[in-house]
Amino acid sequence: MLSIEEVKKIAALAKIQLNSEEEKRHTQTISVVLDYMRILNEVDVTDVEPTYEVNDLKNVWRKDEVKKCDNSISLVEQFLQKYAGMLVVPGVFESSTEA
Repeated sequence: MLSIEEVKKIAALAKIQLNSEEEKRHTQTISVVLDYMRILNEVDVTDVEPTYEVNDLKNVWRKDEVKKCDNSISLVEQFLQKYAGMLVVPGVFESSTEA
């Protein structure tokens, strides 16, 4: 069984705050999960091949080709804000200089 100190350390690593009731509850719930992991560690998997993909999905690769876009003018016309023939979008980065 985990101690409350260990749960506090786990909570700190996860950057979550727990009250005393939650700490007590998580000592039990996390201990149950760890006990189950111990049971799984006892299973003999010597002759079992690792399973990397269960859906049999495969990557689909295609050649990267540049294609002409015939509707670029109509797309630009639909955009709300334009400046000098370019699209204006909201800024992503905030200014780091403050007065």
